[in-house]
Amino acid sequence: MSDARRQACIVGVGETLYTKWGQQAYRGEWSLACEAVLKAANDAGLAVEQIDGVASYSNDSSVPWLMQQALGLPQLSFASMVWGGGGSGACGAIAHAAAAVESGQAQYVAVFRSLCQGEGHRYGQAGGYNELPHLNFMTPFGMFAPPFMVAPLVQRYIYEFGAKPEHFGEVALACRENAHRNPRAVMGGRPLTMEDYLTSRIIASPLRLYDCCLENDGACAVIVTTQERARDLKKKPIRILAAAQGGNPGWGDGALGGHNMPVDEYGAGNGKTLAKRVYEKAGVTPADVDTVQIYDHFTGLVLMTLENFGFCGRGEAGPFVAAGNIRWPHGTLPMNTSGGHLSEAYIHGLNLVVEGTRQLRGESTSQIANAEVCLVTAGLSASPLSAAILGV
Repeated sequence: MSDARRQACIVGVGETLYTKWGQQAYRGEWSLACEAVLKAANDAGLAVEQIDGVASYSNDSSVPWLMQQALGLPQLSFASMVWGGGGSGACGAIAHAAAAVESGQAQYVAVFRSLCQGEGHRYGQAGGYNELPHLNFMTPFGMFAPPFMVAPLVQRYIYEFGAKPEHFGEVALACRENAHRNPRAVMGGRPLTMEDYLTSRIIASPLRLYDCCLENDGACAVIVTTQERARDLKKKPIRILAAAQGGNPGWGDGALGGHNMPVDEYGAGNGKTLAKRVYEKAGVTPADVDTVQIYDHFTGLVLMTLENFGFCGRGEAGPFVAAGNIRWPHGTLPMNTSGGHLSEAYIHGLNLVVEGTRQLRGESTSQIANAEVCLVTAGLSASPLSAAILGV
């Protein structure tokens, strides 16, 4: 098989209903994960029994043998889990799936992520010290939840570059506007103005309420196979031009586990080295990217990501977004066109991969004309983080 025929691509996407956290506790993560995979297989025109590989990340509780049993998979040739908290591994799981199908370890790999916080620990609350012992070094200093952990990085960014609240607010507003066009978005139909943003309560200075992502129940999935096999399926295959993990030295678990990062990178978010690798692997540059789906757990880290991935210079992301560049449809770089984590749902980054796929198929609710290349980023500050570049 030639390299082109062996290249990995996404051929199916599936999502459950997205709700506020705790509202689907009666179902559980396993049930939601299975529904998302079934919908992705149906979207691809694939019999679910043809799936022979699964991949996830962030300690997803829907373990492979349970998925095989529930879905009735006759063969499970490949299974992987990407280490790391939150969504830093979302595109890492895509990389695992791509490697599996390109190397012949599996034919069709379902990448999934499921969240159902009502039945267990809520991500936005303190806890998890037995599973994540490094948190014991954070809690005595008041860093017992993600906003408190991330706020110092954003404060440093403001100190270094004079970023204004309105810059962060523009990220939140752009995502909310996109959510209004997306019937799946939890925050669709709930207007947000700059005044609303600026007068919202402080969660952890400088982070306001609307700087912080949602907390949701739900699941999504994508099916990865080769270009050769994709020819027999019903949807246009979207090529995985590159998918990689990485991180700079000294970052460890990033803001979620310690604050001993290199001083000159503290307000940058640990993505520049990975960006160079993923662009080189894909054979594209930032100028070739038509749309970005950026992991928007906090607005300040979106600005850092735009800089790390070369869309503007260091410290220039505030003016870049203020100029309307991330807005749909007329911005130069429409961002998070489904609403992202700030306004669609927080499914640890995989819903951003789903939206990137829809954009390149021409199926987005905020469609970009003639979109051919999409960058998806996963997490920021932790190491390893991950990213992917998708193409038609």
